[in-house]
Amino acid sequence: MAAITSAVIAIAGVILGWITIEIACKPCLEKGRQAIDRSLNPDYDPDDDDNVAPANTNTDSDTNSSSIRDPLIPPPDVNPKPKPKPDIDIDLHATPSPSSSIKAV
Repeated sequence: MAAITSAVIAIAGVILGWITIEIACKPCLEKGRQAIDRSLNPDYDPDDDDNVAPANTNTDSDTNSSSIRDPLIPPPDVNPKPKPKPDIDIDLHATPSPSSSIKAV
């Protein structure tokens, strides 16, 4: 009788452990199961996958929603605007003459 009791307790422990792991690791296990299901699906085409983060096309200034998958650094502009040249032409390597420095004071 002790062997049966030990076996029942061991089986109950394994079942409770399994349930605990399923509950604790549910998000990770679901992603893994989805990946396994996709890889075993003969009709699945990875080129048609919609996991790419969409560009933020929201023009509404009231809602400022961002996704966790949005890039932190925006992509570089393909055609950047040229920087305007300053109006003053300054030569940093030229040494001023003593007469011009006296006039500046």
